Amino acid sequence: MSKLLKILLILLPAVLHTANGNSMSLQHWCIWSKDDLSDLEYIHSRFSNKIKYLEYNSTVGKYVGYTELGIYNAERFNKDPAEMQARKAALDTFCKNNVGVYYSGILSKTVEPQVKVKLVKKSDGTHPATLMCSAYSFYPPTISVTWLRNGKEIKGDVTSTEEMADGDWYYQVHSHLEYMPESGEEISCVVQHASFRKPMNYKWDPSMPEPDKSKIAIGASGLVLGIVLSAAGFIYYRKKCSGRILVPT
Repeated sequence: MSKLLKILLILLPAVLHTANGNSMSLQHWCIWSKDDLSDLEYIHSRFSNKIKYLEYNSTVGKYVGYTELGIYNAERFNKDPAEMQARKAALDTFCKNNVGVYYSGILSKTVEPQVKVKLVKKSDGTHPATLMCSAYSFYPPTISVTWLRNGKEIKGDVTSTEEMADGDWYYQVHSHLEYMPESGEEISCVVQHASFRKPMNYKWDPSMPEPDKSKIAIGASGLVLGIVLSAAGFIYYRKKCSGRILVPT
């Protein structure tokens, strides 16, 4: 989680002046990446007609103006001890308090990913095969997917998607590996996630691709069904014949 940039944004409703069509809005940002909040940053921005004209940044420690009105107000606020004290205190009173609620209500919750490894392209002997490791329905979004070949991490020939939102607070990610199959090798997908106590290893079984297994299962089911129907027909025929009187011609 420490590598994830976390942002808590609170928007105050825009104040609309319908008489002349002008609008004003305020934004309060709390930005951090470390769980101990040692790099926590508070940003307060003011907008007029969707244009940012003034901003306070706790790292800079003062207001900065971006328009004529903003520069005027920045100089005025920076000379106001009460205003500056309130903005400096907001790093603790506003950000840390809200981030605590954010952690307990959202960031502390985890959902384990559902992981599948499958063959998406066979090798023809000259071109590589392609495996795909997919992780579904996990939270939080930060996740690591790597590949091992005979116990050693594969650095090249790997492409991965970004963590993609499902639209229901859950995420999915897909990693592809291109490789030339070798007899007796062992390939696995390793997934690291906040919901796991340790990295989970998912081995690829090259004995038979999943589509072939499905075809064989369907074929076997059809064969069994055919045998059962044939046996039932034969039994019915024997019973029917046993009740007849055969007359020689």
